Amino acid sequence: MKLIFKILIVFILAAGNFCTAQDSTRVTQAYKSAARLKKAVDNNDNKGVADSYVGIANDYYNQGNYAKSEEFLVKARTIYKNLNDKKNLESVTRKIAQSQEKQNKITPAISNYSRAAEISYSENNRMVNANDAARLSSPTNEQKVEAIQDNINLGLKTKDKGDLAASYSQMADVNIQQKDIPRAEENLNSAYAISKKEAPQQALEINQKLTNFYVENRNFDKAIEAKKKVLKEDFVKENSQEKVNQIQELADIYIKKNDPEEAVVLLKNAYGIALEKGHTLEAQKSVKRLDSLYSITGNTEASVSLYRDFLGKLPDIVSKDRSLVDNKILEDTEQRISQLEKEKELKDQLIRKKNVFNYYLIGALVVLTGLIIFIFRMLKKVQIKNKKIALQSLRREMNPHFIFNSLNSVNHFIATNNELEANQYLTKFSKLMRGVMENSAEDFIPFQQELDLLQNYLALEKTRFADKFDYEIDVDESLNMQSLKVPGMLVQPFLENAVWHGLRYRSDKGFLKLSFEKEDQHLKITIEDNGIGIEESKKQKTQHQKTREGRGMKNTLERIKLLNDLYHQDIQCKVTDKKEEPGVLVQISYKNINV
Repeated sequence: MKLIFKILIVFILAAGNFCTAQDSTRVTQAYKSAARLKKAVDNNDNKGVADSYVGIANDYYNQGNYAKSEEFLVKARTIYKNLNDKKNLESVTRKIAQSQEKQNKITPAISNYSRAAEISYSENNRMVNANDAARLSSPTNEQKVEAIQDNINLGLKTKDKGDLAASYSQMADVNIQQKDIPRAEENLNSAYAISKKEAPQQALEINQKLTNFYVENRNFDKAIEAKKKVLKEDFVKENSQEKVNQIQELADIYIKKNDPEEAVVLLKNAYGIALEKGHTLEAQKSVKRLDSLYSITGNTEASVSLYRDFLGKLPDIVSKDRSLVDNKILEDTEQRISQLEKEKELKDQLIRKKNVFNYYLIGALVVLTGLIIFIFRMLKKVQIKNKKIALQSLRREMNPHFIFNSLNSVNHFIATNNELEANQYLTKFSKLMRGVMENSAEDFIPFQQELDLLQNYLALEKTRFADKFDYEIDVDESLNMQSLKVPGMLVQPFLENAVWHGLRYRSDKGFLKLSFEKEDQHLKITIEDNGIGIEESKKQKTQHQKTREGRGMKNTLERIKLLNDLYHQDIQCKVTDKKEEPGVLVQISYKNINV
């Protein structure tokens, strides 16, 4: 008999396609949002459209529909970006990150928190966003605690209750991972106390987190106390659906506490409210839970009586239940919003078509302007082509001193009957020359290839001056070795200068260090030696050497200038004597988005 009732109820609910009962407030908000959007579209007010999208997104966020919230926030951000509205752009980017974090989309959330920090309108906002990015990306709990505590301090300073409550809740999560029970409890209570006044939905989430925390630690009395506390709040008492849900959750705690009698009392109360207010699914949930409790105690008669009562009152509940009507209204409203978006696009197209007539009127001027631009571009292309030819010529030109000295070294090895050293040296030399020739057609080559060429070059010089210096190459592990591209052999002349004009004049063995590191979006290249230095090297030059121009260095500086002109790069080069000790410091900075 009981099974028949169950099947019948499930069939009725499925046939009716019931959804979760909706609060009329949600419908009212949807109406208002659609009205604001329509007004903005009618007035061709792009900022108003973006503001409406933000309002719709906030409604979805408060309802827990974070995917929809993100969808409308992204639309709003596109408009704010086109309007160059930096203040709203920062705000909406942060909200996108928060929606993504709620969906556990951590990587894009970190990216958007970081982006919000970069475009922040104030120092406080920049710090809050940067701390949130650090919190999500930090590998250790200690670093997370530091970032969250910074945001708590800022929240107390700026009195931003919403962010402050979220920070306390985040701190509690870390406390739980650290098994710091008292601190977790304290932070969750602080979060709840703040959010219940400003953000009821957030308060409910925090209360649920707090009760779950107590239940997991088998502190059922405190869990019950916390749940009873939220039942006394106005935002629960005034929302019958939420009140039923909270009573059901309280009953679940009593069940876990092994107190089924109190759970039965609570579920009957929840069932009565659901019947009175017309919350069909909430009534069904109460019936199912009561049935489970009756099954445990073997009270079949009570279970059958309950199902009969529910079946008899089902038509009355359905007549009171606004969920179908409200959901239909919400569905129609969403369709209206989609229609308004299409209307806006059509209006934009109409405006563009009207402008075509004006374009014809100024056609002659456009043609004349286009002709001038064409001539200018042709001249520009000729200049660029000439620069590229010059750059290619400089790129292919290997320092003749290096080639001459390399061949002299081979001759020396042969003259001293050191055939093995001569063969090894020639192998390395030919490999380096082949690499230079192969990459001579490209202005930029993969970083790994450039690193291999420089390693080969230093190995050659080390072979030639084994007793003069040692060297070290240090590469930042965070560099993107696959996609990073750099100008080929741009660093080699500086290494050659360090060896030939600095280190080889030392009386004892020197040291050369080449390092590549990531600094923001820049590749920072540092060449450091402890040779005799620039000034001392100048003093030791002969008169003949002084009258000759350093071709390798001149070529390098010309290449940097051409690369900056042609590709709008920001390659900076600085060569200085070290202050505290002998030697030269070369610093090259290169901006690359693939670093």
